[in-house]
Order: sequence, then structure tokens, then C-alpha cells
Amino acid sequence: MESSKNHCSVLTLTNIFCFISLATASQYNVLSYGAKPDGTTDSTKAFLEAWNQACSSRSPANIYVPAGKFLLRNVRFQGPCRNNAIVIRIDGTLVAPSNYQVIGTIGNWVMFEQVNGVTLSGGVLHGQGAGLWACKASGKNCPFGATTLEFVNSNNIFISGLASVNSQLFHIVINNCHQVKIQGVKVSASGNSPNTDGIHVQMSTGVTIVNSKIGTGDDCVSIGPGTTNLWIENVACGPGHGISIGSLGKELKEAGVQNVTVKTVTFTGTQNGARIKSWGRPSSGFVRNIVFQHILMNNVQNPIIIDQNYCPNNKNCPGQASGIKISGVTYQDIHGTSATEVAVKFDCSTKYPCSGLRLQDVMLTYKNQPADSSCKNADGSASGTVQPSSCF
Repeated sequence: MESSKNHCSVLTLTNIFCFISLATASQYNVLSYGAKPDGTTDSTKAFLEAWNQACSSRSPANIYVPAGKFLLRNVRFQGPCRNNAIVIRIDGTLVAPSNYQVIGTIGNWVMFEQVNGVTLSGGVLHGQGAGLWACKASGKNCPFGATTLEFVNSNNIFISGLASVNSQLFHIVINNCHQVKIQGVKVSASGNSPNTDGIHVQMSTGVTIVNSKIGTGDDCVSIGPGTTNLWIENVACGPGHGISIGSLGKELKEAGVQNVTVKTVTFTGTQNGARIKSWGRPSSGFVRNIVFQHILMNNVQNPIIIDQNYCPNNKNCPGQASGIKISGVTYQDIHGTSATEVAVKFDCSTKYPCSGLRLQDVMLTYKNQPADSSCKNADGSASGTVQPSSCF
């Protein structure tokens, strides 16, 4: 028993199959606690009871959600648990209430807090966000909305084969976590759905996002303050706003972002590709040791962009000078087409100019012609074939 427990509590490619190998694991089917797969019966209490049983088990535990639709209100799965190997296998669909007011003012729909060694496998989370999007588009007084899935203060998390559809707000949030792997997820929402970031990471270390497809109305992946050792690979992005480090610098005292790799990514019809974005205001934050590598741009409006002058409504940005120090950013083997004439734009801070920007083997065109580049307060180098020509 003990060896199986250790095997599943470590983040590996194989712990998706823990529920198969752990023949001795305790089994908890949500149907046994009163959940109804009809899409209309509130199954929140049944899911919580199954979780509480699994969490209090001293041996590894499997929670099973069979086929069908299960209506859930906002639900918080809390730890710490007595074991570090809980697998939640979902063959069905979890559905948020159709009335967006039910969860829209709470901030979260499904949340895991202070858990360790949790695997979330398969299934669909349907946030039913279209009604709230329409409310916001109408200019009415609407609730802010709820994030579909969030892990907070948690370690050794594995999310695999999950689909998130029509979230009210962010789809998946990783907040103050360590050692998280997200694999084979599919995120989908309308291209004009507001603030529906696909995956948001902040204050977390050792996060990996691989083999996933994200199409939504905001950033496909957004990277917030305090993110270190983040690996993103083999992701298809579009529609959306690209993969963005930021917005950073909203707070005066803010943790930095470092050691981020984004590779083998395809952007299709997105607003941005590889973006770094900060407020034009004082901050103690930084961005360093970033690699964008092996990237294909298909009709992307801003394929490569650093924007350090973000300031909605031009309020609270004295001097419009970002305090975020950006250094050591590499753009390697980036090809494709730009939807605008300026395919490479470095608009850096007047107070802390960008340094150590490296362009290597970049080939971007606009309407079958060479694109342009623009640099402000940016210093770096170019090697190999670089088109548009470097503006350093």
C-alpha cells in the first residue's frame, strides 16, 4: 500500500493511471451519495460528501463521476487530506447553474484548496457563461463572474484530458501552487467572451502545460506575478489574445516572473502571439530568463510584442514609466504571418529599458511582403535570418 501511495503522490506522466494500478484504493462513486446525472438536480452535496470520504481516507482514494450531466453550484474541495493520492475520474459533464447570478458573485465555481497529490482526469466542465457575457456586452450592472476551476495553495497536481467550455471568467487558475502538470486539456469559448483566459498561472513554481488546445476570448495562457519555472509546449492557441506574461506591475511591490519556456506553439488568428505586458507605473517586479521557441504564427495581429505602457483609462500611471525590468528574453525559430505591418514591437520602459533581447531565425511576413519592426527603449541582438530586420 505504501509504495503505491508514494508512486501516485509524485507528479509523473503515469499518475493518470493511478486509479488502475491502485487496486487497493478506496472507491467513491458520486452516485452513491445521491448525485443525479440529469443536469437539473443539484448534486453539490453529493460531490462534497464523496470528497470528504476520499480526503479522510488514510489510503489512496478514487472518486468516480460516471457519464451524464451533473449540476453543481459553487463547490470547494478542501484539504489537507489524510492521503496524498486522490484521483477524480470524470466520464461525465459538470454543469454550472444556467442563472449566472448563482455563482457569478462568488468568484469561483470549482475550487481545490490546500490539497496534495490530486489527479483530475477527463470530463467536461461547462460554465454556462454565455448569459453573463451577454449581460456585460449590454452595459448592464452584471456580476464579475466565476472562475471555472482553481487550484490554490496546492502541490503535486495533475490535470489530464479535461475540457472547459464557456467559463464565466477564467477557465483554469493555478494560484500559489507547486509542481502542477496540465496535459491534454481543451478550452473553448467565444472569441468575444470577456476575461475568459484559458489557463492563468500566478505565484506558482514548477508548472507544465503540454499538448493542449485553447480557444477563448482572452489570453490562451496568462502568466502572473511570482511565476517561476513554467514550461509550455505543444499548445494550439486561437482565438484569443495569445500567450501573455502579464499584465504585471499593477502593484508597487510585486513578485517577478522568471524561467519561462514557451515552445512548439501555434497561434491562429489571435490578437497577440508572444506577449509581455506591464502597467506604465512604478513596481518592484521583473521579467527575466524567458524563451519563446519553435513558434508558428498564422495571421496574428501582434506576433512578437512587449508593451510596457499598459494603462486603462490613463489613470494612476505617473510619468507612464513601468518599473518592471525586462531582461534576457529569447525569440528563436519563429515563423509565419502577421495581420499587421509591424510584426515585432518592443515598446519598453523609459525608466528601465529592456535588455538582453535576442532574435534568432525569425521570419514573419505581412501580406506576402517583409513585415516591419519597432523598438523603443530596447537593446538586444539578432542572429541567423531575421525578418523583419532588427530595430536594435
